Amino acid sequence: MKTAMAGISLFRSGVIDMAFTQTDLEAINAAIASGAKRVRFQTHEVEYQSISDMLRARDLIKSELETEPTNGGAMFARYESDY
Repeated sequence: MKTAMAGISLFRSGVIDMAFTQTDLEAINAAIASGAKRVRFQTHEVEYQSISDMLRARDLIKSELETEPTNGGAMFARYESDY
């Protein structure tokens, strides 16, 4: 189990390198609502030291979900030639 130290440094340090999902956001929201400090994400569990750490992590997850491309991250290029 990972412990979130000094806010969300665990996420930012690259220890947890993953794309967040709506399920992750729902999990942390449920933990905040119930007063739990431990959250199970996709493949790991994180124990937060305070509710403020959890709120910062939730805001990070939420902002990443809001900025994800709606096309699944696919990028298309078009090339035209006169040959």
